[in-house]
Amino acid sequence: PALRRLAHALLARYQKGTRPVRDWRTTTTVAIDLMVYAILSVDEKNQVLTTYVWYRQHWTDEFLRWDPARFDNLTQISLPAESIWVPDILINEFVDVGKSPHVPYVYVGHGGEVQNLKPIQVMTACSLDIYNFPFDVQNCSLTFTSWLHHIRDINLSLWRQPELVKFDRSVFMNQGEWELLYVLSHFQEFSVKSSDSYAEMKFYVVIRRRPLFYTVSLLLPSIFLMVMDIVGFYLPPNSGERVSFKITLLLGYSVFLIIVSDTLPATAVGTPLIGIYFVVCMALLVISLTETILIVRLVHKQDLQPRVPPWVKRLLLERAAVLLCIRDGKFSQSRTRSSDMARQVENDDSTAKLNHCGCEDPREREAAGGARPVLAAASQAEGSRLTHDVLREISAIRQFLEKREEFRDVAREWLQVGYVLDVLLFRAYLAAVLAYGLTLGALWSVWRDA
Repeated sequence: PALRRLAHALLARYQKGTRPVRDWRTTTTVAIDLMVYAILSVDEKNQVLTTYVWYRQHWTDEFLRWDPARFDNLTQISLPAESIWVPDILINEFVDVGKSPHVPYVYVGHGGEVQNLKPIQVMTACSLDIYNFPFDVQNCSLTFTSWLHHIRDINLSLWRQPELVKFDRSVFMNQGEWELLYVLSHFQEFSVKSSDSYAEMKFYVVIRRRPLFYTVSLLLPSIFLMVMDIVGFYLPPNSGERVSFKITLLLGYSVFLIIVSDTLPATAVGTPLIGIYFVVCMALLVISLTETILIVRLVHKQDLQPRVPPWVKRLLLERAAVLLCIRDGKFSQSRTRSSDMARQVENDDSTAKLNHCGCEDPREREAAGGARPVLAAASQAEGSRLTHDVLREISAIRQFLEKREEFRDVAREWLQVGYVLDVLLFRAYLAAVLAYGLTLGALWSVWRDA
């Protein structure tokens, strides 16, 4: 009976269409509070942030006061929100009506204090900066203001102290992708074209993405492929397997980019740094493949190439080899073995010539000792022609061997040039990759700790 009598006494002559003050010059001050419950989604493409917040309002209604002694010491009552005056406070960044539960009642104290507590699913526009993805920190604002009333009619204040609002994570569900850092609050007056001012209370919701998933699924596979590309330089430069290995890596990286393309956030105003990182890694793989093709072309089919120019020998085989601390022991051993083989072939040719010249005539003389002088002369002439033919064939074979050894020397020189050039380009490529990786790591670590 006390609740019925009190509700009837309060609402019998209540007019909810006017601001609840006895003097129109009195300003209604609405204290508001905000607690973030969950970060539901962050749509980078449409620049929309969806949050679930607990929103609280507090104001004084001068027409909802009573004496508790007359109503069985009742100091608080719940009344339908549709039956009393409620301030028209909205969020400026609203872009869509969320699925918020409807709370039909408000609490009213005996001194006229009205408390309106309700959860809201907020879909707001937010300028999302994805350049630092996946180590990005987003700062989205929720601006509460009266859509119609000026500051002299409705003023806003903060229910709690700003320090308590800033680090309040008591109701935040922090098991998702985003982590709540803090909530900043700021009051300001807003005016349009020098008209009357409006009161605004801004809440800045600062959230940070948890990068572990993206680090494991995006960065580590790319790093592993780049490491394998660097390891591929240790294949011999005169081996054709290096080209196929590099092409396989490039193909694998292209498939990897196709798979992760849906994971990367996309906006019309910018590209995340990780996208630039993937493009540069692809460019490095293409440069590595180009360098490999150049070296393989340099050390293969040297028979069709001229001798190494003297300036190339002086620049690469002398200065660059000393600068890069490259020891050419294996090339010296190859040249020594080639020279020994040439000298052995020359000695064998000389021995064969002496044998043919010195041993042919005594045998013929012994075999034709009792023959007639005419037959002996004919046999001696025939033996001389045979010896001449044999010596000519041996000379041709010797020229062929010398020519082949000359080709081998040319090929060996180009191989040595290719080896030195390959080491030089590999070290330059390695320095570029390390500098690029250190720069990105430093930038991401700075953003992570900021």
